[in-house]
Amino acid sequence: MRTTINEPLPDKEECTSSLKNALDALSVINGRWKLALILCLMQSSKRFSEIQHEMTGISSRILAKELKELELNDFIKRHVYPTTPVTIIYEATGYSRSLKGLIGELSAWGGQHREKIRQSMRKQS
Repeated sequence: MRTTINEPLPDKEECTSSLKNALDALSVINGRWKLALILCLMQSSKRFSEIQHEMTGISSRILAKELKELELNDFIKRHVYPTTPVTIIYEATGYSRSLKGLIGELSAWGGQHREKIRQSMRKQS
């Protein structure tokens, strides 16, 4: 894990600005399902039922709510096709792909954290 011991601490203005930016980011990707949904749709475009099948544990109501919020924030696009019955396809936008680096960093940190927890549990045994 990268350490920042030798890096100077940011001043108050930089901290305030960074905090505002971080809170803005968290307000749109906050929640248990949003990043997972974005990743799901980055792989390929899907129908609602396909997403629900892939995202085990999410209810239809929560899935619909999360998809709507992601669409409002331009992370996904919803395409409605006039078939019988109506076909709706969800896909990731270019904007959602801008999260790729962040998701990679979160994944790396999560792996390090999981390993730290495992080591801590071994020491307790």
